[in-house]
Amino acid sequence: MSETHCFTSASFAYLDRVRVLGESLRRYHPEWTFWLCLSDREPAGFIFDAAREPIDHVVRVEELGIADLDRWVFDHDVIELCTAVKGQMLCRLLDAGADKVVYLDPDIALFGDLHNVQALLDRHDVLLTPHQLEPDNERQTILDNEIGSLKHGIFNLGFLAVANTVEGYRFAQWWRDRLLEFCFDDIPNGIFTDQRWCDLAPAFFPGVHVLRDPGYNVASWNLSRRPISIREDGRIFAADQPLRFFHFTKINGAGETMLERYAGGRVAVFELMHWYRSRLVANASSGLPFG
Repeated sequence: MSETHCFTSASFAYLDRVRVLGESLRRYHPEWTFWLCLSDREPAGFIFDAAREPIDHVVRVEELGIADLDRWVFDHDVIELCTAVKGQMLCRLLDAGADKVVYLDPDIALFGDLHNVQALLDRHDVLLTPHQLEPDNERQTILDNEIGSLKHGIFNLGFLAVANTVEGYRFAQWWRDRLLEFCFDDIPNGIFTDQRWCDLAPAFFPGVHVLRDPGYNVASWNLSRRPISIREDGRIFAADQPLRFFHFTKINGAGETMLERYAGGRVAVFELMHWYRSRLVANASSGLPFG
């Protein structure tokens, strides 16, 4: 195993999103190896054939070597579980010899290449993207975005990239160990799944690099400072930088409400939402009760 490997973590309820991510990843990075870490089992009567999916390899939670697995699984809700396995899966890929590992949430879609991520991992051990890159200036926006980051974490762990270096692996082990024991949605006690832990990462690991390009990890929580535009040639931009990937968090729910709130009346945001919903419909699984 070598070169760049990308993985996501999901349950079968998010299989449509995994497929959209896989499609977009193959469009821009067909040379990358794409892995799915599955946290649950197929519902009765549903046949999952990984060979027919835009996925190169599937790793199931029972293959991760987690001690006392049944008890550990049932300690978590589904979101906590899909998050808690990320550190173990990251270490698995690094142990197998991957030069560079990129994690992307299943509700992300690429709109451009990530060659700069690969180049940055030649010089840095870990890449993180903050929820915000600029301060907001309206009270409601501060409440939604800046105070939201103070509660949920400075960095959005829908994206993470790690080089297979001594320091990169040391980070991966630390993050894995914290997630195995402390990956819970417990904001009053200072924890929000995997994200609050990485508030500490730049202090603990000198090779952490904060990726400040506004085209990466655009979402409802930073749209107020990253207006989306579509040029006449079809290229999509965020804050005048090429859009690399968009995080469609909680689409058809609270996330969509926030996207609408901070779209600023720009049609481009609604075009992205329409495109994403249409791809979800095209990738739905008729055999899943929640598909």
